[in-house]
Amino acid sequence: MLGGVRARLLEIYDRLLAAQGPQAWWPARTAFEVCLGAILVQNTSWTNVERALDALRRRGLLSYRALRDLPPARLAPVIRSSGSFNVKARRVAAFVSFLGREYGGQVARMRLDAPDALRAKLLAVPGIGPETADSIVLYAAGRPTFVVDAYTRRIFGRLGMLAGRESYDAVRAFFIDALPSDAPLFNDYHAQLVRLAKDACRAKPRCERCPLAGQCPSRRAFTDSAPSRAR
Repeated sequence: MLGGVRARLLEIYDRLLAAQGPQAWWPARTAFEVCLGAILVQNTSWTNVERALDALRRRGLLSYRALRDLPPARLAPVIRSSGSFNVKARRVAAFVSFLGREYGGQVARMRLDAPDALRAKLLAVPGIGPETADSIVLYAAGRPTFVVDAYTRRIFGRLGMLAGRESYDAVRAFFIDALPSDAPLFNDYHAQLVRLAKDACRAKPRCERCPLAGQCPSRRAFTDSAPSRAR
C-alpha cells in the first residue's frame, strides 16, 4: 500500500518537474531572511512580505545582530506591509531571542539538530505554528520535513488523495512516511505545488493548463460545470 502511494507521489512530482522545471525555492538571500519571511508570510501574500523584507534591507535590519536589541515597537512600522505588523513584530522578536539563546544567533547551527528536535524547539516559540516551523526547518536549516499549506490540501484533495478533514500533522506524515527522506526533494516538491496552485489549480481551476489533468478525477466535475462557450 505504502509503495503504491510512494510511486504515485513520485509520478506526480516527476510530471510537475518536467512541466514546470526546478523552482529554486525559497526566495531569499540568507537563511536568516528565510526565517523572517516564514514568520511574516503568515496570513498574507508573498508580495506583501517582499515589501516588508525590502524595507528591512534598506534599513540594514536583515540580520540577527541588527534585530536582537530592536524593540518590537520600533520594528512594527518597518514591517507594516506584511499585515498584523504589531503581532508579527513580537513574533520576530521572540524568534530572534530564541535564535540567540539556542544557537548563538546562527541559523547554520540549527542544521546540527535532528529535524524533529529542531521542529519541537521552534513550535515552543510564541507565534510559530506547524507550517512556519516546517518552513524554517526545511528552507532555512535544510533538514528534511514536509511543508503543508492550503495549496497542498487543495491539489491533493482534488486528486482524491486527501479527504480534506485531516490535521496538519496527518497530512505532513502522509508525505514524510511515503517519500524518501530527502530535503531537496521535499523542498522542490512543495515549491512545485505552490507553482501549480498559482498557475492552474486555482480556486477556480484552469484544468486545460494543468500537467496533472490527465490523472485528476476532479477535472470532469470542473469542466462539466463550466459554462459552454458561445459558438
